Amino acid sequence: MKQNILRDTLVAALSASFLCSQTTGSGTTSTPPTPPTPAEIAANIVARLTTLLDLTSAQQLTATNLFTTEQTALATISTSMQTAQTALQTAVTAASSSGVTTAANQIGSLTTQQVLATANADLAFYAILTATQQTKYATLQPPGQGGPGPGGQGGPGGSGGPGGPPPPKQ
Repeated sequence: MKQNILRDTLVAALSASFLCSQTTGSGTTSTPPTPPTPAEIAANIVARLTTLLDLTSAQQLTATNLFTTEQTALATISTSMQTAQTALQTAVTAASSSGVTTAANQIGSLTTQQVLATANADLAFYAILTATQQTKYATLQPPGQGGPGPGGQGGPGGSGGPGGPPPPKQ
């Protein structure tokens, strides 16, 4: 009997020590990874476009500035969008039709700002390309599917982007 109690106590102690030493994911702490900065996102976009379009150093510098500005604007808009979505949900649960209207109008305005930030960056990027690069750029994505740049299918919140729906099947 004493052996069973001793054995059970020992097993419980060892089990507790194993459970306490467990970690998540890659074997480190459970802290989520830090999201990339607007500059890091822009650098990744420019690296991809450089590979696809053989951008010159000058084009890379200009594109980096354009896309960093765009990504900074999108990050600010994203924060405001989350606040507006929360306000909308609060208005719905409070049965406030005026709150729903206000939040919906804000979401519409923020969506317009997102589209403009992305379209203006794409417009400015397209303008720095040579005619050959523009032709290649246009063929990278089927018509009606969005462009291959940051505002295209892989852009933030867009199809295939973080927080967006998957791209349509072709």
